[in-house]
Amino acid sequence: MNYQVVIPAAGQGKRMNAGKNKQFIKLQSIPVIIHTLRVFEKDPHCSGIILVINKDEQEEFEKLLATYNIQKVTSLVHGGSERQHSVYNGLQNVRNSEIVLVHDGARPFVKVEFIHKLVKAAVENGAAILAVPVKDTIKRASIDLHVNETVERSGLWAVQTPQAFHVSVLTAAHEQARREQYLGTDEASLVERLPRQVTIVEGDYLNIKLTTQDDLLFAEAILKNWKS
Repeated sequence: MNYQVVIPAAGQGKRMNAGKNKQFIKLQSIPVIIHTLRVFEKDPHCSGIILVINKDEQEEFEKLLATYNIQKVTSLVHGGSERQHSVYNGLQNVRNSEIVLVHDGARPFVKVEFIHKLVKAAVENGAAILAVPVKDTIKRASIDLHVNETVERSGLWAVQTPQAFHVSVLTAAHEQARREQYLGTDEASLVERLPRQVTIVEGDYLNIKLTTQDDLLFAEAILKNWKS
């Protein structure tokens, strides 16, 4: 089934400490955001990309889209003060699609096979997320950094994007969050409050989000053998 995707790319990524929007950082001479957009550009099931940007960077984004011949971006939407607000702005521009994905602009290594599994789960269940089982031992600590407990990890999952939803479900979740002035950590956290069940689709550990300088080292290593 076809889908559209909202990609928030307006954040400045202060933890990256790059002095610019991390979407413009180059991996093998190509900006991060272009690596991400190409995944969806090549997927025949993607009928449109809504790219959410900082209004002050619109000209730069337009030049990149033209330079790299990205044709599926149907809207350049200005972001809000928080990521959640940016996604909401993007959601208003989804047209003629029952399924919408939300995907981090700085997560360039998602594979199409996982996108398709995710969309299938969202069609069947209304809401689905990519996630991987937590591998590390997790400790809960006090504010003064003393261990309170070791958390049982068998039911813990590290959540990724894309996250996929029926458009009506995600719209309802965002509208409720706006009414209640609730700020969630991801789209699924808003849907859970409807309440609505969210299905997990097991993803890929290579689908990393580029957040710090260390992540760029992993990204370069992944690219050496990358096949989307």
